[in-house]
Amino acid sequence: MPHTEAVPFAAVDLGASSGRVMLGHISGHGAGTLRLQEVHRFPNRPVRTAGTLHWDILSLYGGVLDGLRAAGASAGRAPASVGIDTWAVDYGLLDASGALLGNPVHYRDTRTEGEAAKVAAVLAPAALYAATGLQYLPFNTLYQLTAAQGSAALGAANRLLLIPDLIAYWLTGEAGTELTNASTTQLIDPRTRDWSRPVADALGIDLTLFAPLRGPGAPAGHLLPDVLAETGLTGPVPVTAVGSHDTASAVAAVPASGDRFAYIATGTWSLAGLELDSPVLTEESRRANFTNELGVDGTVRYLRNIMGLWLLQECLRTWEADGAPQRLDRLLREAADVPGLRSFVDADDPAFLAPGDMPRRIADACRRSGRPAPQGPAGVTRCVLDSLALAHRRAVEDAQRLSGRAVDTVHIVGGGARNDLLCRLTADACGLPVVAGPAEAAALGNVLVQARAAGTVRGDLSDLRALLRATLAPRRYEPAGDRGAWDRAAVLIAAGEPRP
Repeated sequence: MPHTEAVPFAAVDLGASSGRVMLGHISGHGAGTLRLQEVHRFPNRPVRTAGTLHWDILSLYGGVLDGLRAAGASAGRAPASVGIDTWAVDYGLLDASGALLGNPVHYRDTRTEGEAAKVAAVLAPAALYAATGLQYLPFNTLYQLTAAQGSAALGAANRLLLIPDLIAYWLTGEAGTELTNASTTQLIDPRTRDWSRPVADALGIDLTLFAPLRGPGAPAGHLLPDVLAETGLTGPVPVTAVGSHDTASAVAAVPASGDRFAYIATGTWSLAGLELDSPVLTEESRRANFTNELGVDGTVRYLRNIMGLWLLQECLRTWEADGAPQRLDRLLREAADVPGLRSFVDADDPAFLAPGDMPRRIADACRRSGRPAPQGPAGVTRCVLDSLALAHRRAVEDAQRLSGRAVDTVHIVGGGARNDLLCRLTADACGLPVVAGPAEAAALGNVLVQARAAGTVRGDLSDLRALLRATLAPRRYEPAGDRGAWDRAAVLIAAGEPRP
């Protein structure tokens, strides 16, 4: 029988700059309805101690508990289920008693510098890609683990849990490794959807540290009695594995019809690519730095990581630290009036990865390429957004060429879907319509997988997306402007800008 009363599902969605707990209210009556409500938001502030950048994981967990308490109060009942998605690659180590062996290290920490060369001396990059299909990023879990070899913490560890699995373990007492996030470790074979034991053995990585794999929709335990007492919820409250890598959940919530679409999941990073049925493991794909991460319902997220709105976030932090804080809404309006494609950079330049003075680094990169440095905050902002649009274009074009699948629409989801100028510039750069929204795609994908596991909704990904289309009202941007200017800028980027 279809549900006639909306059922609440709690989505814990932790991003690189903030965490939030959202309530998704779903009814299966008729065509179905879906409503998303933010019940608690809290900051995610990394902390540097003794020269190492860490996540303040206990503060984040406290925010999760506060959010679950708020979810129960808002719904007037315990949620039907809880799901957790976060960023990828980072992990916590537990001893034999289950105690945490120190705060997880942040992926932007410098401890992995030089690790790629050490790994390449043992396992050639082409062989590593053929085995795992993962793009090179200096902070992949594989490099974090080789950097940690010989450390006291790794030596004392009995269990390694990726961040969403660590939160789930504290909530339930049950340990598991969710597959979509595990696929970002560079230790999963995307063809078998299991660990690549030859890679782990070659690099001396102990796969027994990882808890058993589980996929989206699998049960992940129930809230512990002390968690129920802390949150005021009445049990039992199940925890459901979702696409625990936030991009996996976000892509599940792309409101596309058919398969001729590209997606760009935007936020601190831009994850731009296609949804495929099987991985692309060619040498050309490796050289283009594309990744094959696993998605919901057996899909492959074939994409490239792009530096994303991190560039603008760091600019805003720098201006505030310098005593000249900027209002983002005003900045975007002013940037829209700045002439386009005067100043632009390769958004994938590794020089932009670390925290610090981003406006200065952007200006330096422009000067090195013979282009004028952007003037003032509005000029820097326009430079950032033009550069991201060019990077989006390159990723979408490369993904089509390498996979053999053509697309006719680009979907932008995540926080960047709210950025009207970025969406418009991406449509112009790609020469394709852009459909923007939902902004809270990760939370929506999280909720939909939970609801399907609970039987509140049914069907495959196309059915879940149909529910989104019936409920949401995304905005559409048609390409306009001087296509030739984008073509010339793309050629200049391809000709001389640095690559990861």
